[in-house]
Amino acid sequence: MGSMPSRPSSSWPKRAPRRPTDRQRMLEREVKLAAPPAFTLPDLDDLAAAVETTPVDEHRLETVYYDTPDLRLARWDCNLRLRHGEGWTLKLPTTGDGPVLARRELEFQGDSSRPPDAAVALVIGYTRRSALVPVATLSTLRRRVQLKGRDGAVLAEVVDDDVSVIQGLRVQSRFREVEVELRDPAAERLLEPILARLRGAGAADGDQSSKLSRALGARATAAPEVEPIQLNPDATAGDLLRHVIAVSVASLMRHDPGVRLGDDPEDVHRARVATRRLRSQLRTFRTMLDPAWANSLREDLRWLGTGLGSVRDKQVMSQRLRGRTPALAPEDAPMVAELADELQTESEEARARLVLDMRADRFLDLIERLVEASRAPAVTAEAQQPAATAVPTLAAADWKRLRKAVRGLSNHPTDQELHRIRILSKRTRYAAEAGEPVAGKVASRFAERAAALQDVLGDHQDSVTAQRWLRDAGKGERAFTAGELCAIEREAAATDRAEWPRVWKKLDRKRLRRWMM
Repeated sequence: MGSMPSRPSSSWPKRAPRRPTDRQRMLEREVKLAAPPAFTLPDLDDLAAAVETTPVDEHRLETVYYDTPDLRLARWDCNLRLRHGEGWTLKLPTTGDGPVLARRELEFQGDSSRPPDAAVALVIGYTRRSALVPVATLSTLRRRVQLKGRDGAVLAEVVDDDVSVIQGLRVQSRFREVEVELRDPAAERLLEPILARLRGAGAADGDQSSKLSRALGARATAAPEVEPIQLNPDATAGDLLRHVIAVSVASLMRHDPGVRLGDDPEDVHRARVATRRLRSQLRTFRTMLDPAWANSLREDLRWLGTGLGSVRDKQVMSQRLRGRTPALAPEDAPMVAELADELQTESEEARARLVLDMRADRFLDLIERLVEASRAPAVTAEAQQPAATAVPTLAAADWKRLRKAVRGLSNHPTDQELHRIRILSKRTRYAAEAGEPVAGKVASRFAERAAALQDVLGDHQDSVTAQRWLRDAGKGERAFTAGELCAIEREAAATDRAEWPRVWKKLDRKRLRRWMM
């Protein structure tokens, strides 16, 4: 299609070198627009008071993207690149709404052809034992304008990228795009005025996919290796099982890099929930599964769930204690912080152990098995039953176990008995949620009521656990503050004990469970 593009002179200074062990993190937030061949960046002056724009500058960027041969990273919306003169960048997706594309962006030192070990370790849940190799080379002529605040800080950056996809020594294809990257929360107010100015100059809403995906086309935009199947009215119970397993496995895998990073507790929480759902789903559908296959998978999921739980429980307790600070005298705040910090330290130590486990063969083998389970679980002939009739029956079995356990309680159940009810309510909830694709809103309403019971009993269990930890940790000069916190938690547990029977009555209604009959 053409010869290699020429290099313009660069007016940009190179980034300062970093130590090999350094890793910089940021949250990239951007909007992409398509640009016609004759597009020129418009004047962005006077967009807002106290905002200045820099002159347009140009720079040639030479970038090599690395992925597995089957493009697993790209298909999971990740990419790993080496930009000559700048080092390595790993981009990981985050969840978000609206037109702004948000991604974690991590930078690593190095300019060799071998991806940094620290970057590889973050995506090993996707790559497992597959090698990372060069999959695309891009040469980009970038025209850039920065918008700065009165203090000189960059609020936003607008770039016009003319991208050439290089194959050997020739240009294979070209495309052009404009990106608006928000560098500061204060730049949110500038987004719409910037987009309006760019659209007025000829840019239009376009493809929001990455440069790599545009360069490689359909292979890079294909579904990831775990994708829930679409269910039709004639779906079998086996089809539904494949669907719910895939949903949970995909959630676990999407939060895997965040667990390794450790910068957002929500990743540990979501990964733990996905693991619990999988164990519960395998249990609910156990009559339709090969017992040895299901039991082995559940055992490894239990192992992973234990590691995730060790981290998450300490995170929750630390946040819980910090939230109690306003209820105490101001002079007690430092001691509350000390106790919460100790829990946070214990959580980080547990996460370090978990990350080591997640690099081990047992974890990589588990992910391989889960990927296969999302495609072809080891089902028996019973899985050929229509999902619309089989799944409500399975959910009813979990519900009956919960109801029997509640009816067997004394007027003053122990903490352990209430914890058992919480576990059964969670299984009942997950079974109902598994039935949502075939039972619809009635299953959703039932699942919501089961979730409410799980929540109040979960809060009770958190309070019981906090009291136990405070009694052990509250020695010496900590004793007084720990005692106060223990009293608050005891009162909270009493409130939950009074509340859960009311929540149970809202769940134990015939009209809510008719879909299971």
